[in-house]
Amino acid sequence: MDPKGSTSTNMDHLVTSPFSFHPANHIPTLCQNFYTQGWVTGTGGGVSIKSGSNIYIAPSGVQKELLKPTDIFVMDHTSQTYLRRPQVLKPSACTPLFLAAFNRGAGCCIHTHSQWAVLVTLLVERDNLSSSSSGSGRNITDTCFEIEKIEQIKGIPKGRGKEGMLGFFDRLRIPIIPNTAHEEDLTQSLEAAMDRYPDAYAVMVLRHGVYVWGDNVEKAKTQAESLDYIFRLAVEMRRLGVPWIS
Repeated sequence: MDPKGSTSTNMDHLVTSPFSFHPANHIPTLCQNFYTQGWVTGTGGGVSIKSGSNIYIAPSGVQKELLKPTDIFVMDHTSQTYLRRPQVLKPSACTPLFLAAFNRGAGCCIHTHSQWAVLVTLLVERDNLSSSSSGSGRNITDTCFEIEKIEQIKGIPKGRGKEGMLGFFDRLRIPIIPNTAHEEDLTQSLEAAMDRYPDAYAVMVLRHGVYVWGDNVEKAKTQAESLDYIFRLAVEMRRLGVPWIS
C-alpha cells in the first residue's frame, strides 16, 4: 500500500471543528490521557478513529501527549489514500493494523505499549517454554492469554454480532502474536489472529504491547481500560501464586 494523498495545506477543513468529540480533536485528548497511564510514552502507541468513510490517524514518531488536531492524518477507507497528510510528519506505522480492525467493522482502534500487557505476554511465553521442555508446549502464535472469574471481565463484549458482555464466570481469551522488527510487518499475524479468535476485541504482541478495538471510541476506550486493569491484576496474581484459571 502506497497511500499518497493531499498535503495538509488545502485540506485543513477535515481537522477543523469546534466539537471536542470530532476525531481530530478527540485523538489528541485520548493520547494525553493515555500518556498519563504510561500507554504511549516515548512516541510509542497510537490511536485511530473511523468517522463515515474517513479514518483519522495519529502520526508516528511524535510525543503523543503534545499532539494537535493539525497533526492528524486523514485517509479515505475505500481507496486507502490520504485525504490529508501533514508535510513534516510521518504516517503511522500502525496504519495497516488499524485498517485490519476497521475492515472488520471497528470504529476505533487503540495501540498501547502498556507495561502490564508486555509482562503478561512474557509470562505466557515463559509458560509455553516450560511446557515445551515437557513436550506439551505450544508456539506463541497458537496461544492466548486466558483468565476467568474476575469482575472486570464484564467490561468486554461477548463478540461481534453477539449481544451483551462477558460475565464473571466466562473465560476471557486474547490471542498473542510474535513481535517483528517493523510495526507494519505485524499485519498478517494480526489478521490471522483476528480470524482464529473472531470474538476477541484485542490482540497482544509479544514483548511489545496490545491492539484493542471497539465499535466506537467509547467502547474501544472502555475495553482498553478494562483490559489494562486485568493485565495488571494478572501480573500480581502470578506474583502471589494465584492461578488465572481455576
